[in-house]
Amino acid sequence: MNKTKTILVTGSSGLIGSEVVTYFDNLGWQVVGIDNNMRMEFFGEKGDTRWNQARLLTQCKNFRHVELDIRDRAGVQSLLAQLKPQLLVHTAAQPSHDLAASIPYKDFDVNAGGTLNLLEAVRVHCPETIFVHLSTNKVYGDRPNVIPLVELQTRWDYADPQFANGINELMSIDQSKHSLFGASKVAADIFVQEYGRYFGIRTACFRGGCLTGPNHSGVELHGFLSYLTYCNVVGKPYIIYGYKGKQVRDNIHAYDVARAIQFFFEHPTCGAVYNLGGGRANSVSILEAFERCEQLTGKKMQYRYEDTARVGDHICYISDLSYIKKSLPGWDITKNIDTVFEEIIASWQARLA
Repeated sequence: MNKTKTILVTGSSGLIGSEVVTYFDNLGWQVVGIDNNMRMEFFGEKGDTRWNQARLLTQCKNFRHVELDIRDRAGVQSLLAQLKPQLLVHTAAQPSHDLAASIPYKDFDVNAGGTLNLLEAVRVHCPETIFVHLSTNKVYGDRPNVIPLVELQTRWDYADPQFANGINELMSIDQSKHSLFGASKVAADIFVQEYGRYFGIRTACFRGGCLTGPNHSGVELHGFLSYLTYCNVVGKPYIIYGYKGKQVRDNIHAYDVARAIQFFFEHPTCGAVYNLGGGRANSVSILEAFERCEQLTGKKMQYRYEDTARVGDHICYISDLSYIKKSLPGWDITKNIDTVFEEIIASWQARLA
């Protein structure tokens, strides 16, 4: 009889963490989640994820919650020594590049220090564990902004045909402005790669574009599409920061992120790096997102424009998915941009009812 597999998920009450919990619970795994609702400390009441934790405890059959801060080195060591999971999915983070500038120590301690605590606990106690890290496209800093662009009616796009499919994993992380958040995530990203290459642990960095979905507690400082749709649903003015509102993001549903993690578990390597977003088909500008929301809710988008871009912000970012599709055969996007909008809007309407 096969032993039931165990997965440890950090940030289990957040968007990606909760989707991973649900996904692997449905596969029959034993699921242990680490979360201490630090998102509420970062973003206030609107960032509170306890509602999502309660939902998981109610809906999932094989889920156990552990109240633990990943900065607690001894606590992390103790849990990994006891659990020895087959898979560790690390989604916990300080996720805002705007907020990081005001809390540089805390940002680094969570993003870089917390990641190192987990990696070292795996190395010492369970080196066979497969380690998946949710990194970010912000590790490239504003380097993508050097790509020549063309201004279209509702969006910016790449003028250079070599980027027709988006940005691949060969994009440099050097000679660019990252924000302090981007810098702390670079440190975590490199540590994850190094524990794969140096110690032979099977690790992967998924450099996410806009990760989204209906279970996101989106706020202005983090959660672009969730927060934008929230503003439309409640009639709150959305603030556009620079670039005429034509800045582009590719959006990937959390479910497709969870699927990619399963595929890596089935095809693990040491020190893997993948760009993971919605690709060109799921890309949308702020102006285009306004129009989609208005069509679905019947409400006119309220907004104002600030002619100052956020530090290190990308003008146009589309993930080239060629490498991840080649490396993880059979994986692809299953939820298109229309489905993404419909699910997020329905979720906000239900939560606010």
